[in-house]
Amino acid sequence: MPPVRPMLAKSVTGVPDPAKVGPLSFEPKWDGFRCLVFRDGDEVELTSRNTKPLTRYFPEVVAAVLAQLPERCVLDGELFVAAGPPGSARLEFEVLQERIHPADSRVRMLAETTPAGFVAFDLLALGDTSYVDRPFSERRAALADALADLPDAGPCHLTRTTTDPVEARAWFSTFEGAGLDGVVAKPLDAPYVENGRTMLKIKHERTADVVLAGLREHKTSTPERPLLGSLLLGLHDADGQLQHIGVSASFTATRRAELMDELAELVCPIAEHPWGSWQEWAIANPDRVPGTQSRWSAGKDLSFTPLRPERVLEVKYDHMEGRRFRHTAHFLRWRPDRDAASCGYDQLDEPDGYDLSAILKNRD
Repeated sequence: MPPVRPMLAKSVTGVPDPAKVGPLSFEPKWDGFRCLVFRDGDEVELTSRNTKPLTRYFPEVVAAVLAQLPERCVLDGELFVAAGPPGSARLEFEVLQERIHPADSRVRMLAETTPAGFVAFDLLALGDTSYVDRPFSERRAALADALADLPDAGPCHLTRTTTDPVEARAWFSTFEGAGLDGVVAKPLDAPYVENGRTMLKIKHERTADVVLAGLREHKTSTPERPLLGSLLLGLHDADGQLQHIGVSASFTATRRAELMDELAELVCPIAEHPWGSWQEWAIANPDRVPGTQSRWSAGKDLSFTPLRPERVLEVKYDHMEGRRFRHTAHFLRWRPDRDAASCGYDQLDEPDGYDLSAILKNRD
């Protein structure tokens, strides 16, 4: 019964070699909401990674669980939304985020217009049997047997797996085109450890030269000791407009203080900044510009200090979500040799497209 905290993964570089670390099972890394499914007859509960209920937001998934999954089971998996024409469908995380809405009428509408699916990748319980203490090899075999009759069209799916690291490396390269996030490796002999980082995740990493456009102060910042919270980053679009592309935020306390001193000379009035007009927005907008609210910000202060967009820095990122970095970018170094006006979207790698439905249909 909930609450149960799902098993987690730690990041590693490159697909590991089972000959060196022990037997592994590889699977695609889905880019959605982690979700545990609890079904007991007509009762269904969906819970998030941090055990919060998701059930009311995904009525179509609840219906699919009742129609397609075993009568009594607990499964670990991912909620996702796919979009795009036949033959080029891909995961759309931003569309999935919109599914979390307080209004029941909108929840019902979105369930019809942007329906979610569920992909299962682990088994915690089936019938009266708990599987958490069994090795993953047994959990996977039982899961595959229990879900053997799932239709290719879903909405419930069984993720594919392989024990071949060569195939896993191929997935890492090709599946990104369908919006997947990398590859996960699971020790075949390991039990299910609640909230334990026993899995391994291999994610894409790239670099880009971006424009420093602003900063936010750290939550512990004080007038006596101002501390940097995050750097706001930008890139120029095809029309030469500076667009907000994401943030970089991982710094030591010492470095946070140093950066506030170093960047003080770049502070400028908001009226003179390319993003000055965005301060008039009171709610979230499609470009997720800085300073605006969304249902995810929970009323937090998102104001920022504008900086003259003159400095360039190199950052490391995993992949894009629309026109922005999907996750927080990692600061690498300043690039005094780069002209800020030359930093545009054209430098970013775009993976070749790959049909998500082909990934969902091809099991093991």
